[in-house]
Amino acid sequence: MSKAIVLNEKLENSGEFALPEKYEQVNPHNLYLYVKSYLASLRANTAHTKGRSDVSGGGKKPWRQKGRGGARAGSTRTNVWVGGAVAFGPKNERNYFQKVNKKQKRLALERALADKANKNALFVVDVLAIESGKSKDANAVIKKLGFKDALIVKDVLDEKTFLAYRNLANCYVVETSEVNAYLVSVFNAVIIEKSALESITKEG
Repeated sequence: MSKAIVLNEKLENSGEFALPEKYEQVNPHNLYLYVKSYLASLRANTAHTKGRSDVSGGGKKPWRQKGRGGARAGSTRTNVWVGGAVAFGPKNERNYFQKVNKKQKRLALERALADKANKNALFVVDVLAIESGKSKDANAVIKKLGFKDALIVKDVLDEKTFLAYRNLANCYVVETSEVNAYLVSVFNAVIIEKSALESITKEG
């Protein structure tokens, strides 16, 4: 059974939080499919090249068909001419969407949480709030745990905590409703409030 590490106010180990047994039994392929879909949705799809019908000019035949000893040419805008079209280049009409249904998203999150717990990188705290609003205090939390980066999951995100973590490149703060399998997987550690984790496990 996967178990998260419970931390006290001083960020010291004070117990364990057992995840539902079914989390570990989830097929990891669900996590793979979700991450693949998530990354595909981030693609800008802006790469675009012009085909023969898109390039201006080339209406007149460059030279006569026969008699001059050279190769035939019908247009100066084919892909073999400088300034011409691009053959088989990328088009921005491509659709990168990959469907993942609601159940698969849920299974992917469960598997991601179980994997983090098995690596001793899932930490549970009662409340994580940076009352000073300073990034220095926020970064101290990550250093205390010994990880280079972390995902912070709060039940309700307050303004001071948001400001404290906003400028840190090695941290990302989300509320319970925003957490997903990709975010859990991509960070080395996950620090989650107890109420948020209970809410997630209850939904499953």
